[in-house]
Amino acid sequence: MPMITEQHLPALQGLIPACVTTCSAAGEPNTSVISQIWYVDADHVALSNQFFNKTKRNVAENPFAYASIINPTTLGMHNLELEFQHTEAEGDLFDEMEMKLEAIASMSGMSGIFRLLGADVYKVASIKTFR
Repeated sequence: MPMITEQHLPALQGLIPACVTTCSAAGEPNTSVISQIWYVDADHVALSNQFFNKTKRNVAENPFAYASIINPTTLGMHNLELEFQHTEAEGDLFDEMEMKLEAIASMSGMSGIFRLLGADVYKVASIKTFR
């Protein structure tokens, strides 16, 4: 049974920023706000790796993360338990994410500032929905 269903897709369009929380091996948490969590397939999402120094360090030590996304039409929140799988630095997923990031940067007057370093792909272990 797929983890991500039709009800989750509006929250993965980037209309409302998402939060991602990681934890180091020593138990130190870090939460980052990101513009979008990207739908990859029914069991995977990708995060744009731009400024994630602490997040990347934590994931290298502990591959588990927690993300919150909000449906912009219902304002329902979905909490995702994630496990880091790999980073893509080229290919279709990377190109699509890079193009979307540049569009967001252009609309906010920050064109050329944001630079996608990689598409960090995570397996979705569970999703809990709150209304």
